[in-house]
Parts: sequence; structure tokens; C-alpha cells
Amino acid sequence: MRTYDFSPLFRSTIGFDRLFDLAEMANRAGGDDNYPPYNIERVAEDRYQIALAVAGFSPDEISVTAEQNVLTIEGNKPEKDEREYLYQGISTRRFKRQFSLADHVQVKGAAFDNGLLKVGLAREIPEAMKPRRIAINAASTKAPRRLESAA
Repeated sequence: MRTYDFSPLFRSTIGFDRLFDLAEMANRAGGDDNYPPYNIERVAEDRYQIALAVAGFSPDEISVTAEQNVLTIEGNKPEKDEREYLYQGISTRRFKRQFSLADHVQVKGAAFDNGLLKVGLAREIPEAMKPRRIAINAASTKAPRRLESAA
């Protein structure tokens, strides 16, 4: 397994701590359990959907939590099942799946349909951060105008 040392980058970058943390977390997560299987798809330019295959779970046995750029989906079946299985091929073990969300990505809702949990996401950039057009003042032919500083 290959590891990367990001310490030289810490000397010349400011504010990229989260990016380095994500890279280290992805490097460590290489051998993680892949249960339950899931898809991530782009629905539109700024809209996404995560679909988890959660056969055997009911909506009240699944929790979806979004906090500070992390989406956590957990499934928990009650310990005692009154059924006697001769063969159990549908896994219903507990799980916890976490997704790191980029800045300004918001969870818009979750729906349970045909054994799939679908979570809708949207990137909503605040107006203050969107590109804006700056008006250019025409220079007069008279005396040169000095721009006032904001300081």
C-alpha cells in the first residue's frame, strides 16, 4: 500500500487542511466494508443523488444525518428476529456509511422506494460567492480621477 506525505505542502498552503484530511481518509479507507452497495449519480449540473441498496430494512430502521459536510446513513435491525431462516441470503446487518460533502452541498431529502434509499443533494452557492460583473467607470478627458481605497 502506498502512503503519501503531505507535510511539505503544509509549509506553503493555508486553509487546505480539510482537503488533506480527505486524502488521508480515502487512503485509509481502501479496505473498508462495501456494505450496503450504493450508487452516486449526477442528476443535473448542481444536483446529485445517492442510492443505497437496503433490502430487508424498513424506513424506521434507517437514519440519515447531515452535519458539517458529512452525510451519515445508518441502518440498525432489532436484535431479536422471530423468524427461523433455513437460509438467509439477504443481509440485514447493521451498517454506518459516511459521505464527505463539499462546501455548499446540502441534503434536500430522502425517500425509500423498492428497497433503495435515495438521498437528494444540491450544491447551492451563496449569492455573495457567485461571480458578479464589475462595472467599469469611463475615464474622463479632464483631470485623472483617483480611485478611493476601501481601507
